[in-house]
Amino acid sequence: MDKDKTVLLSNDVETTSIWFNDLRDDTGEKVWKEGMPLLLDLYRKYDIKSTFFYTAYIAKLYPEVVRMVIADGHEIGSHGKSHIKENGFDVMPFEKQKRHLDYSKKVLEDISGQEVISFRSPAIRVSPITARALIETGFRIDSSVASQRFDFFMSFGGMQKLSFLKTPRLPYRTKKNDIFSKGNSELVELPMSATLLPFIGSTMRIMPEITKIQQRVLHYETLISGKPAVFVIHPNELIDETNAPRTIKRRSSNQLAYLLSDVIRAKLKARNLGAPAVPIYEEIIKFYVKHGYSAPTMRSYVDKLILDGRV
Repeated sequence: MDKDKTVLLSNDVETTSIWFNDLRDDTGEKVWKEGMPLLLDLYRKYDIKSTFFYTAYIAKLYPEVVRMVIADGHEIGSHGKSHIKENGFDVMPFEKQKRHLDYSKKVLEDISGQEVISFRSPAIRVSPITARALIETGFRIDSSVASQRFDFFMSFGGMQKLSFLKTPRLPYRTKKNDIFSKGNSELVELPMSATLLPFIGSTMRIMPEITKIQQRVLHYETLISGKPAVFVIHPNELIDETNAPRTIKRRSSNQLAYLLSDVIRAKLKARNLGAPAVPIYEEIIKFYVKHGYSAPTMRSYVDKLILDGRV
């Protein structure tokens, strides 16, 4: 395999408030007007092309949050219909998954005027049959699998996510009926990077020094295998809502799940929230610039993989 150095910097855009541990329209407006401009300024500064995964909910609520990335050559991807817990792709039956995918694809294509072929599920919750649902609704790229990620006790959908431990680390064509396994379907999986800990904005903010070490480990993996680094950040991590008194919404009736997935997780995720996250993320980007990585959209990267016969 050609050992190109590639980083895929991706963004999940939704109305989730980290501060309130809830979905809020007001947070969506701050994402549009405050968080997104900060991300776009960073990407312009370092000539980065990125993929933005939008929920259909925020796209319909604030269509400009989608349109604002097009002029810079970024890719529009789907993040499902909404981020509510009941709409997890690990719990929805097959036909409902297809309806949600069709709906989000149409909403985003109508707003952007672009074909939407890339998907990341809300909270990276998927089931094996999600592969077939994606294929049958016209998606060709997925990035919902986090190979060898292990933080399930603090996130929803933990039992399905155990499948992450056995998924391939390099990009792969999925089986038609199993998104977690290598096959020969039309769907290409771009696994999110992880070293047990996920390589994402939350980890970056909570443990910035650990993330620097993780980034170097993943860099050596790229040098050896050519695996792209896939990083995920949310523009809601760059906004400040701390001027309002904090109440953490309870999302689970199970007391242990509430303690781990709501209370402890919400308190950890508030670290370096808002303006402090921007220079930390910029250091992540500068590492890749310094080491000569290309930073394309997921669509253009997969096009190259296919052209080179690498998937």
